[in-house]
Amino acid sequence: MSKPVTIDPKLDFAIERFIDAPPRLVWDALTKPEHLKEWYMPKAWGRVARTEMDVRPGGIFSIDIATADGQELPNLGCFLDVIPMERLVWTSMLFPGYRPAVFDDIPITAIVTLETVGTGTRYVFTALHRDEADLEKNKASGFQQGTEIAVDQLVAHVIAMK
Repeated sequence: MSKPVTIDPKLDFAIERFIDAPPRLVWDALTKPEHLKEWYMPKAWGRVARTEMDVRPGGIFSIDIATADGQELPNLGCFLDVIPMERLVWTSMLFPGYRPAVFDDIPITAIVTLETVGTGTRYVFTALHRDEADLEKNKASGFQQGTEIAVDQLVAHVIAMK
């Protein structure tokens, strides 16, 4: 198992939930496009327009979102670490195949961990930022709030999958 990441509250935020479902269902909801479209974007804000995922280190992480006003925004990144049913790590700092990324968004590295707790799953999403300014920009943009909403939608979706 990989070493846990140390969270720096000046640079990062984490969201933790208990999901009353086994890690297998949570993993499917995180890694299968047909499930991601159901929870990834806060429903009141828009929808997932397209998803492509190759869930392996170096593989593509691509989720294009369409905002309520119809604008489409690409989200492209690269998986860094994949331990099925335990850990999923991706970054927007790299494009698929570990190619250096060029973009005008706020870069993050996302770490999702799953831990079996009884018959359920402890889910933790962590967003790592380069510096305090990036974290503050992400908070101001609604990214953190949107992620909280999306995680709540994930929990509801996984429960509905049971």
